[in-house]
Amino acid sequence: MKKWDVYVYGDVNIDEIIREAREIPPDGQEWEVENIKTCIGGGAALFALGLGKLGLKTAFKGSVGDDLYGDYIKDTFNKYDIDTSLITTKKDKNTGISLSFTNKNDRSFLTYRGTNDDIDIRNIKLDEVRLARHIHITGYMGSKNHEAYLSLIRKIKEETSATISFDVGWDDTGEWNKGIYDIFPYLDVLFMNETEAVHYSRKSTAVEAAEDFAKYAKVAAIKLGSKGSIAVSEGLTYEDKGFKVEAIDTTGAGDSFNAGFIYGYLVKGDIGLALTYGNGCGALSCTGLGGNTAFPDLALLNEFMEKR
Repeated sequence: MKKWDVYVYGDVNIDEIIREAREIPPDGQEWEVENIKTCIGGGAALFALGLGKLGLKTAFKGSVGDDLYGDYIKDTFNKYDIDTSLITTKKDKNTGISLSFTNKNDRSFLTYRGTNDDIDIRNIKLDEVRLARHIHITGYMGSKNHEAYLSLIRKIKEETSATISFDVGWDDTGEWNKGIYDIFPYLDVLFMNETEAVHYSRKSTAVEAAEDFAKYAKVAAIKLGSKGSIAVSEGLTYEDKGFKVEAIDTTGAGDSFNAGFIYGYLVKGDIGLALTYGNGCGALSCTGLGGNTAFPDLALLNEFMEKR
């Protein structure tokens, strides 16, 4: 028996979501908006919250400030039985905050990273990972931290029994480091979105990219947005068309997909079903403001999928 089903390390912050604001007021002016919603953000945190809502024993490791936002984050995690014992409270920095200007067409952000500046993959301890069935890793930044990621992921695979999922994320340097392929053989589940997959693989389509990635990783799962998702594993290609919903906010949809997929992967052991769980969680997360506010519990998710 393991202490946790899933161990998550990474970013957590507060998102202040300002809906239908298309620009910042000029100097000296004040504009009113319909609503400003406060919720938890950060890809790793949204993933952990999703798993907590689905009922998996989840531990989150990261850092927050010694402030009301840090308290709010820990209280919310505790509400969903997420273990917060690995969260560090910093007195020299505040909890990160991101102002999200959201409208029907796009989003833009003003961000203070705060305690997220302390994120370093080397903070993950093997003794902690050994307590979990699975570890989810984010925060890759190409050649800037490639060696640290490769070293740690190799050690996790060789020295623990935990399975590993890895969401690569967007490369804002434009490098799309080809060396990332060195990490793939140690991965149980590789996550990318369609654009990331095409860039990293140098292929023409997401399907070609997934087929290439799956020559190394056990499962390559590619998120296709409103078109659903695909996964390739052991020469087999799985596809799920996704769900049609009226999207209010797409923030965190990819992280919600990841949580649903890992639930299906760990609990059901079925890649095709995992895609459906992932698409269901990703779709429902878009029906509310914020990256996790509309994320379903297991009963709601099953009901939603049955109505397909």
